[in-house]
Parts: sequence; structure tokens; C-alpha cells
Amino acid sequence: MKTFILALTLLCLCTFYSYGQTATYSVKGVIADTTEKVNLAGTTVTVINAKDSILRAFTWVGADGSFNINKLNKGKYLLLVSYPGYADYTDDFTLDSVKTSVDFGKIAMILKSRLLADVLVKGEVTAIKIKGDTTEFNARAYKIQPNDKVEDLLRQLPGIEVDKDGKITAQGQTVNKVLVDGEEFFGDDPTLVTKNIRADMVDKVQLYDKKSDQATFTGIDDGVKDKTINIKLKADKKNGYFGKANAGVGTDGYYEGQLLYNKFKANEKFSVYGTLGNDGKTGLGWEDAQKAGLSSNNVQVGDDGGVSMYFGGGGDDLDSFDGRYNGQGLPLARTGGLHYDSKWNSDKQTLNTNYKIGSIQVDGTNDNIVQQNFPDTTISSLGKAAGDSIIRTTSHQDYHKYMFRQKLDVMYQIKLDTTQTLKFSVDGTDKHSDVFENNLSTSYVNGDTLNNNRRQVTNHVNEKVFDGSVFYTKKFKKKGRTFSWFVGEAYNQSDSKGYLKARTDFYKKDTINNTQITDQLKTLNTKSSVLSSNMTYTEPLSKLFSLIVNYGLSIDHGTSDRRTYDSTAVNQYNRLNDTLSNNYKLNEMSNQVGAIFNYKKDKNTFNFGTKVADVSYT
Repeated sequence: MKTFILALTLLCLCTFYSYGQTATYSVKGVIADTTEKVNLAGTTVTVINAKDSILRAFTWVGADGSFNINKLNKGKYLLLVSYPGYADYTDDFTLDSVKTSVDFGKIAMILKSRLLADVLVKGEVTAIKIKGDTTEFNARAYKIQPNDKVEDLLRQLPGIEVDKDGKITAQGQTVNKVLVDGEEFFGDDPTLVTKNIRADMVDKVQLYDKKSDQATFTGIDDGVKDKTINIKLKADKKNGYFGKANAGVGTDGYYEGQLLYNKFKANEKFSVYGTLGNDGKTGLGWEDAQKAGLSSNNVQVGDDGGVSMYFGGGGDDLDSFDGRYNGQGLPLARTGGLHYDSKWNSDKQTLNTNYKIGSIQVDGTNDNIVQQNFPDTTISSLGKAAGDSIIRTTSHQDYHKYMFRQKLDVMYQIKLDTTQTLKFSVDGTDKHSDVFENNLSTSYVNGDTLNNNRRQVTNHVNEKVFDGSVFYTKKFKKKGRTFSWFVGEAYNQSDSKGYLKARTDFYKKDTINNTQITDQLKTLNTKSSVLSSNMTYTEPLSKLFSLIVNYGLSIDHGTSDRRTYDSTAVNQYNRLNDTLSNNYKLNEMSNQVGAIFNYKKDKNTFNFGTKVADVSYT
């Protein structure tokens, strides 16, 4: 009995202790007008994560003007108070084990009319505003040092990260587009904005999910979104010119140089940049927007029933160079670019064009030693008895990789009238790459030579990419009734030619027992042409329901001719190797029609419908 009472007492003490350790984190206050001294019932109070701007909780102020938000976790937060006709109020606070509750007391709200009428208003600048799906950061609320670039400003914004290479991540997603006043700047390379524009020119930074042209036009969400940052410039910074030039040299022959020049005038922007260096900095940006080409042939059946065949260079023991420096070897990079965009005729016509050119060369060597231990292993080919065996492999590689690339893209848009627009887009890329690799490796087992391999690879690749499209949109008198037509052509051509020369000697008791020799010429020629068309009609059925009807046509032609020739004499390759050769041709036509019902209320969207496709291919 005593034991039971003692155990029960200990259990109660543990329960009491556990209960005492559980804290409730909360924030409270009272909202009132500064002049009338009346409580503002119905005011919206929002709690936002300071780190990533994620909404944690919100409430409406009661009739007595007070609010109390419970069930918060430990952390750093922003308090945002909004009421129609009044300036927003923001303040930061922290909840932890020491401070489990924050009381803001009486928060005085100021009428916007009074705020604008005052000659001087002293107070903190609102750092963050949430407008629908857009998070807007006020650049004036953050510390900006002389010569800071946009990427330095972005690093201070909660929820946004910028790595050493300029890659931007926002709310856990990669940012693929950075716009300037809503317009593309040097195409799809975000670093050419973040490293080119001064931070003190920025008024606002807007973060949102950019919808497709189709969804933006119709107002009906099609699920296609791209995390986007829009840099809004200050009004007085949209006229004038600015630039930057720097150069540096170091020991062992390293050097770097960079030149930037920008000229902004009303609705016109002109920019030019150039870089040169061999210290690992490969330019302001060296990302290829054309993600075409895989390492091998691949046939896939799409969701619509269509068959797509992708062709790419390389493969068959030949290496290709994608133009990226991965931190190995010594790089020599030269890059440059031009940008121009303009609006005229009362913003009815828009032109945006970019040209980028550059080359990168990487030379390097790799040396490796690998040791593998095999207990109780018999290497019969060497005549070794059972027992512990050690295989040691030494390898050496020296390589030279080079790529030259130039890319031009042009977008022209015209508003035919208040209801019709026409948008033309074209871009072309020309690439040339060379690869040379020389490899030597030797393996030993328990000190005796196992095999010796010499391998030499050369590869030359020429690639051309072209994309063109026309997008027509029409709005009718009835709100929500629209028609749009997209026509696009994508063309890709790649030609590669390379040599594989290899010799492997197999040893038995330190004497060559067998030799394998490979001396081959490899070629790969691919072409792909895809013509696509899509017409979409939207009809509002009610305030909440809409009908989307579309018809799509796709015509695809592709060829891939891969050939391997064995050597019959020195520098003569005229014997086709059937095992390592193939020749594909694909012709496909796809017709697709569909009807989708769209339900949208507040921030909730629900789609249901069907699509039917007829696909024929050879």
C-alpha cells in the first residue's frame, strides 16, 4: 500500500511538472483612433513570420477595440494592423520561454488623409505589405550600403535567400524570373538583374507567382505558375545613366574584369555588360534558358496521349560540355550582353530584346588513388590462393573543354484596340563545344599488375535552337468572355562528331595476357521540329462558374541518326558497327479538344472537366 501511494504521488508530481512546463504564447492589444480616441472595431490584425512572411494567425478586433491571439509558437513575428482609410501599422515582436506573451497596449491608428496632410511624419516605414497573392517589400525599410546591388537587398528580405552564385530561393522555391518594372531584363537570367541594378534605385520588391499568359489574360487559373520577383524602381531613378567598372589581378596569373553600363529614360531601358576572368567567376550569369537535349534517346507518352521523342548529343562513351563551371579545373570566361526595351504610342506597343554572347574554356587534371580490401577472396586469373586481397587503382586525367554560345531573343507586343492584343516572340541560340579528355589508369592486386587502361576522347558538337510564337487575345463586351489563339514553332538541330580510342591490357603474373583495343568514329545528327497551336474560348456561366473550351493541334517531326564506325586502317573509319548504331525517325500528329468548368470563390479555385486526344504517329 505504501508503495502504491508513493508511486501515485510521484506520478502526480510529474504530471504537475509537465503541465507547468507547457506555455501558451500569445499577443494582445487595443486598437484606437489617434484623434477621436475611439476604438476601431472590425480592424484586421495579422501575425506574420518574420523569417519567411508566412501568415501564422489573424483576427478581427472586437467592439471594445481589443484583440487577443493565442496558440502561437515560439519565434520572431511581425504584427500588421489594417483598417480602411487608415495607414497600416507594423511592429515586430518575439515570443520565447521567457516572454510568452506580448501586450502592445493601445495602438494608435492614423488617418491616411491626416498622414498626407502633415508636413512631417516621424515613424517607422512599413516593411511588408501583403496584397492578395503578392508580398511587397519596401526597400526604404532596409539598410542599403553604398554600391550595394539588388542581390544585397534581397538577402535582407525575410523568406528570400541568395547563394554565392546568385541563385535566388523564395519561400522554398527557386526564382526563375526577375523583372524590372514588370518587364523582362536580359531574358530569363535573374542574375543579370540582381548584379546589374543598384539597390538604392529600388522602391519596392514584389514577390508573387507569375501566371501563364493564358491565365493572366482570361483570369482563370490554369495551374501554371512561376515564382517571380518584380523590381519597381523609384520614379526619379528611371531617368539617367549609371555604370560600374572594376578589375583585379592576383598571384599565379589570375585576373578578373567587369564592365556595366545602363541608361534609363522614361519608358526606355538600355544596358550593356561584359566580363573577363580566369579566377572562377564565369560571368554575371551563364544559365542556358534552353533546357533542350538529354544524354540519350528517350521516347515518352504524354498525359494527352501524345508521343514525344527527345534527342540529345553525347552518349556512346563520348562526353559533351554543357558550358557550366563546376569548380574543377581552371576556367577562362568571356561574356557580354545587350538589352533594350521600350514602350511607345501611349504604351500600346512594346519591344523587348536581348543579345548574349560568351565563351568558356576549362582546363584541368584529376589524379585519384582508390584502394579496395577483399577478405578471403580468390583471384583465380592471377593464380592467387584464398586470403585477403587488396586492389589498388591509380588514375590520371587531363582535359580541355570549350564552349561558345550566342543567343538573341525579341518580343514585340501591340494593342490593336482596347479589346485585342497581338504578341510576337522569337529567340535563337547558336552553340559550339569541344571536348578533349585523356585518361590513364592502372590497377594492382596485392602489388601485382591487374590491368592497364588508356582512353582518349574527342568530341565536337554544333547546336542550333530556334523558337517562335504568336499569341492573339480578344475580350468581348461580356465580362469574362474571351478568345485566344497561340501558334508556336520549336526547332532544334544538333550535329556531333567524335573519336574514342582505348587500349586495355590484362595481366597475369605481371605479363600481358590479353589486350582489347577500341578505335572508333562516332557521329550523332538530330533534328526536331514541333509546330503547335492552341485555341481557347472562355464563357462565364455565373459569378462563380466559368467554362473553358480549347482545341489544340501539334505536328512533330524528329530524326536521330547515331552511327559508330570501326577503324580498318590508320585514320580510316569505314566499317559501320551495327550494334552501336541506330537511326530513328518520328512523325506525329495530335488533335486535342477539351472542356473544363472552373469554380472560383475568394482564394479557392476548383477545376473539373475532360480532354480527348487523337494521336497518330509513325
